Amino acid sequence: MQSFASRLADQRRGTDSAGAPLSPRPAAGQPLAVIGAGFGRTGTMSLKIALEQLGLGPCYHMTEMVKNPTHPRLWAAAGRGELIDWDVLFARYRATVDWPGCLYYRELMQAYPAAKVILTVRDAGSWYDSVASTLYSLKLATDRHLSARAEQGSREPVGYSNRIWDELFGGRFEDREHTLEVFRRHNAEVVATVPAGRLLVYQVREGWQPLCEFLGLDVPEQPFPRVNDTQAFRDYNHHQLGPA
Repeated sequence: MQSFASRLADQRRGTDSAGAPLSPRPAAGQPLAVIGAGFGRTGTMSLKIALEQLGLGPCYHMTEMVKNPTHPRLWAAAGRGELIDWDVLFARYRATVDWPGCLYYRELMQAYPAAKVILTVRDAGSWYDSVASTLYSLKLATDRHLSARAEQGSREPVGYSNRIWDELFGGRFEDREHTLEVFRRHNAEVVATVPAGRLLVYQVREGWQPLCEFLGLDVPEQPFPRVNDTQAFRDYNHHQLGPA
């Protein structure tokens, strides 16, 4: 089976897994103004809200897949190396951040050449700890839920998020050093790939000033949004799913 990374490489070379050329899809308009290239838990929810407050919304985030039942299928197709009509997927959106969009920043740069790229970053160790205590903890709780449902005869579909754990991290998220290397390598590739004038390497703790300067927008009067910290994430999902 072709790996997730290999399928991404096929799209970026412009060929399929057999080496046959893929026909480029001309972008119909420029609905995306911002492409977020940072992994989840690097302040992407705060950035999503900030972009929307700046008039660059709605902003796509993994949470948006819940609102769009056809989107997991489109993202799965992208993971198989199939050409995606990004205009269909992002028809209602002006920006994208977080997983899964960050994995396709190069494809989106090509589809939307006027869009700017923001790489949200944070200390690698604190990023891992945050993911482990939030998203990965939720993933384990969800696995237990699905396993219990399967024992009762239910056949519930597997969500796109499993591609993050099983393919991006190779099923080795609990191997801290391996996961940190995936994180660091991705960030380094973004910096090496995106032209400097098109890229902002950004920590959300920096607030409005660097973000607005990069986007050429005025700084809002309201405070920069700071949301979705670890405790808030745990409280929300405890309410939604019960104890992990």
